Amino acid sequence: MLNAPPPFTIDSQQLYLEIPQSLEEQEQLYSTAGACQREWINQKCLQAFLPWFKEEIAPTARVFPNSAALPSFWEVVNGTAVTFDSDRLVLIPTFAMDDDELCVPQEWVDIPEWVADYYVTVQVNCDDGWLKIFGYTTHQILKTKGVYDAGDRTYSLESKDLISDINVLWVTRQLNHPEALRAEIAPLNPIAKTQAENLLERLGDPNVKFPRLAVPFSLWGALLAHSGWRKKLYELRQGLLIQWSIPQWLQTGVANFTQQWGWEKREFVVVAARMRSAEAVIGLSRQIIVAEHTYELRVFPKSASEDYVWRFELRSATPGGQIPAGFKLRLLTEDLQAFENNEDAATTPVDMLYLEVILELGEGLVWEIEPAPKDYDREILRF
Repeated sequence: MLNAPPPFTIDSQQLYLEIPQSLEEQEQLYSTAGACQREWINQKCLQAFLPWFKEEIAPTARVFPNSAALPSFWEVVNGTAVTFDSDRLVLIPTFAMDDDELCVPQEWVDIPEWVADYYVTVQVNCDDGWLKIFGYTTHQILKTKGVYDAGDRTYSLESKDLISDINVLWVTRQLNHPEALRAEIAPLNPIAKTQAENLLERLGDPNVKFPRLAVPFSLWGALLAHSGWRKKLYELRQGLLIQWSIPQWLQTGVANFTQQWGWEKREFVVVAARMRSAEAVIGLSRQIIVAEHTYELRVFPKSASEDYVWRFELRSATPGGQIPAGFKLRLLTEDLQAFENNEDAATTPVDMLYLEVILELGEGLVWEIEPAPKDYDREILRF
C-alpha cells in the first residue's frame, strides 16, 4: 500500500499503489497497437494490485484462469480476472484521470464462464508510475444499475454508485456476503464446430481491428467461452498456425508458446497387451495440481508403430502414489461433446486412470479432470 509520490495527495478512502519498475516482462505478440497498449496497462495494473491484494485481503488470490492465458484475453478485451477463495474480481484499468465512471466490457458481465463477483476500476498514471483504485461494485449492481451501451458493448456505472474504499470488500467478506453478488444472466447457446471454424477464419484475420464488435454478441460470447477457441483466435491473429498439434510436438519438440502451458516431451516405456516385451514411445507430459497434490497427465501413441491410437493417462506424480476415489478423466470432442467410452472414473484408489481413442488425422480433443485442476483452462489437442 503506497504512499502516493509527492506532490500527490492520498485520498481519504481511495488507495494508491506504485507501479513496479524493475519486473521483467515476457514479450508477447499482439495483432494491433491497441492490443499492445491493452496488454501494457493490464500488466502494470496486475503487477501493482495483486501483491497488495494478497497481502492485505486475500492470500489465496491468483490470476484467472492462469498467467499463460492472459495474452489471449488482452488481444481482444480490456480487463484481468483474479480469483480468491470462491470469489472472482475483474480489474478494469484506464488511462483517464478525469473518468467518473466504471466501464466494463460486456464479455466480463454476460459470458457465464467469465462473470465475476466484483469489478474494480483502476486509474493508471504511467508518467508518474502509480495507480489509484477508483472504486468497485458487484455484478448484481452493475447489471441492475449500470447503463448498457450497445455501440461499444459495455456496462457503465457512475462514480456515485461505486464503493470508493477497496477495504470495504474485506469487511463484507468477513460478514459472509450478506448481499447478492451476482445477478442472473441468460446462458449462451453453444455454437457448432463448423460455425466456430467460420468465425475463427473471419475474426482471426488481424485486419479485423475490433473482432469483439464484428459479430453478434451471442456468437462472440459463445466463441470466447470455449477456452480452446479463444486461444485459437489469439494464435490466428498472430499468424501462429497449428500450435497445438501433438504429432508436430513429437517430431520437432514442444514450441515455446505451448511450453508455457506446462507440456514437455518425454519417453515412456509401454508394455504391450498379451506380450512380455516392452517398447519405448515418445509422448507428452504435464503436471497438474488437484487439491494441493501433484499429478501427471500423459498423452502418447499406444505403440511406436501406431500413430492413430492414442492413450491418455492420469497418474500420481509421487512415487507409489494413487489416484483417489472420485477422480475422473474425461475426453470431449472439440465442440465439447461426449462420445462412447470417453470417461474413466476411480471408484476406489487406483494406480492410474486411462483412456484409449482412435483418432483421424487433424482431429481435436479436449481433456477434463474432476475435481478440476488448479489453473485449469481448456485446451484443444490436435492429432
